Amino acid sequence: MTATDTLAAMALGLLDGSIRVVDCSAPLGPDTPLLKLPPELADDTPKIEIHEISRYGDRGPFWAWNWLKLGEHSGTHYDAPHHWITGKDYPDGSVDTVNPQFFVAPANVIDCSREAAEDPDFLLTVEHVKAWEAEHGAIKEGEWVLMRTDWDQYNTDEAKFLNADETGPHTPGPTAEVIQYLMDEKKALGWGSQCIGTDAGAAGGFAIPFPAHNLLHKANRYGLASLTNLRELPAKGAILIAAPLKIVNGTGSPIRALALVPAT
Repeated sequence: MTATDTLAAMALGLLDGSIRVVDCSAPLGPDTPLLKLPPELADDTPKIEIHEISRYGDRGPFWAWNWLKLGEHSGTHYDAPHHWITGKDYPDGSVDTVNPQFFVAPANVIDCSREAAEDPDFLLTVEHVKAWEAEHGAIKEGEWVLMRTDWDQYNTDEAKFLNADETGPHTPGPTAEVIQYLMDEKKALGWGSQCIGTDAGAAGGFAIPFPAHNLLHKANRYGLASLTNLRELPAKGAILIAAPLKIVNGTGSPIRALALVPAT
């Protein structure tokens, strides 16, 4: 089958419903949960604001549109290498310079929903990933690796989504060794999470602080956060579309992440 045949088959599948589009993005608005930073480090991202410019009638009269105020890393979003100091020097490290070939790729979905339900501080290890590969097949170069925790069930309640107490936030994520394995040995395209960021809640205290950010962007690779509906994706076989806005010198961007999956 040629590439043209493959695209034709995909187009037909989208038209006849044998390929389904899964929305992997959370709603983006004033109630979207946002990351809280230690006040001694930086200011928090301001709450998302949506302001009306016109709305038919006297303020139109034929159109409706709004202007927005939001941070680059709000809601379901894409982290580019320039988001972190380890990736700051890549000439193609901002969202407007990333090769768009990398916005569409196969996805590996590692189901950790049971473990995350039992322990909000659950950490995915290399042993977990290798066991998953033994069952489902190897993670290939240039593919996304997504950690399914079903944490998106909390994304309409900021307190539950952030799950922070006096000791800090408690959300699942990867160990540094997992990210190193995916970057060095598997040559993965990037890493995605259903939590507020790509790292575990406790990652600031790891030996390599915030390893998903630190190591992903050091390798000139990409992160996705606040993904939704990963329960609807197979372990293998989905195609993920994750395209950021082309913000000049942007370190990240809200996205409408979409997955193409077999309808059955």
